[in-house]
Order: sequence, then C-alpha cells, then structure tokens
Amino acid sequence: MGHRGRVHPPLGLGLWNLGRWTPKEEAGLRPVIDAAFEARVPWIDTAEVYGGGRSEQLLGDALARLEAGAPRPFLSSKLSYDHLRARQVRPSLQGTLRRLGLASLDLYLVHFPNPRVPLAETMGELAALEREGKVGAVGVSNFSVEELEAARAALGETELVANQLPFNLLEREEAEPVREYCRRNGIVIEAYSPLARGLLAGRFRTAGPRAGDPRRGRGLFDRERWPTTRTKVRALNALAEEAGVPLVAIALHWLFGQGAAPVFGSGTVEQLRATLQAARSPPAKGVLERADRIARGDAD
Repeated sequence: MGHRGRVHPPLGLGLWNLGRWTPKEEAGLRPVIDAAFEARVPWIDTAEVYGGGRSEQLLGDALARLEAGAPRPFLSSKLSYDHLRARQVRPSLQGTLRRLGLASLDLYLVHFPNPRVPLAETMGELAALEREGKVGAVGVSNFSVEELEAARAALGETELVANQLPFNLLEREEAEPVREYCRRNGIVIEAYSPLARGLLAGRFRTAGPRAGDPRRGRGLFDRERWPTTRTKVRALNALAEEAGVPLVAIALHWLFGQGAAPVFGSGTVEQLRATLQAARSPPAKGVLERADRIARGDAD
C-alpha cells in the first residue's frame, strides 16, 4: 500500500455486525473475534458507527484478553461521515483508540465522503495524526476517482493507501471505475461485501431474503434484478460443484486475482473457519475465468 514498502494484509474480518443487534446475538458473536485471533486472521476492520462504538469496544475487550506478547492483527477503523469537521477528527480517533485500548491505529479510513465538508479540512487533520504516529496510515471508503484525487492533494506528503468499496463477482459498479487509478497510485482496494450478502456463500439459490430481512428488495435482490441474479448464482453454484471447491473460494480468489483485499463478515465461528479454509483453497485458473464470464453474463 502506497509507495513506501508497507504491506496491506490480503484478507480481513469485518465487524459491522458486532454491537448492532440484541445482547443475545452480540454474545453469540463474541467468540468469532476470539476465534479470529486464534486463527491468526491478519486484519480486522471496524468503524465508530458500528453500534455507536460498541463494535470497537467489543474488539477492544478481546484485545485485552490476549496474552502479553501475543501477536495482534492489523487493525483498521473508520471515521464517521458526521465527524469530518477538523474539530471532530481528533476526538473521534481518541474515542476509537480508547475503546480499542490502543495508543495508535494501523489504518484510519474516512467512512464516506460528505459533500458538506471540504475534503481538505478532514485530510489536513488526518495528515497531522499520521505525522504524530497516532495512525500508521490514512485511507478512505466509498470514494470516486475525483474524490481520491482531492483527498490525495489535501494530504500533501501523507500517502492515501486504501479505498474500501463494495466489490465482488456480481457487483463491480463502484470498483471498476477506480481500479486503474488505485493501481497506478499504490492504493489498495479493500473489497467489502465480497460474498455479495450471502449470494456467493451458496445462499439464496432459489428465493431471495425473507420479509423483514434488510437485504430484501435491495441491490442484487431488487425485484427487477433478482431473476438475472438468481440465474447467475445458480450457474456459479453449479460451477463450484463441478470444480469441487466451495463457491466462497471462487469468490475470494477472484478478488485476489483482481488485486483486491477482501474484508468478510462471519456470524458464527463455523462460518469464520469455513471462509478461512476457502481462502486457502485456490481454484484452478480456468474456473475463475469461467466464473468471471458467468458473472458478466457472457457464459458459454
């Protein structure tokens, strides 16, 4: 990431679901973090808006349980869309560090651009925090090429090293226009929703999400898009079965091949372990090429 020889982990666990649900569901998710530490997941991503800071707090609690001297993963968090004024940036980071129990953070991202706040105002403060060693690197999320250019200009000598975007086999709309720009400028694309909200994990082969599910009727599950989505998902599942690999492995390794770093979610320890195993199980190159054609609608 960047041009200074720093390395971004290839795969991460995202904690958006921690702190957002009921205490019972939260209790069920806590072991996922401990299992991620045990499995040496190289990168964990969170944000101050996830559960109003609760996600960061739960991650901090897990960090505190680590034995002295035990290695910890690369950690990233994100600055809220509502906290981009210069006077808000430092207090927001201080809150994140307090909840995590850390003196500094490996990577700090702007979660979304806010058109009401000049990027120069936000980036100037982030550059100062990077110079002070409070953050190891600065990144953004959901930024276009134009916004990336403005952010880099405002950072001055501080590098912008990552842009976190929705990116997977079935959803490329936001990532495709910025990929070449990011490649030229040493900006890692962190791919969130790498399994397309469960579609690339083998779910929803026939029917979409049930009533009450926040995914229902949105994005790939939109009423008009769903028939095409379902056809592609069925073909991808058939390809995975033919190749003898999980569909998750195809989804993750396709992203690796695009030069992206996937950040995935897990609701259970079993799901976490299955995803990590899939990341260690590369399909044959021909399988990935066929998957790409299916996803583009060009399957033979």
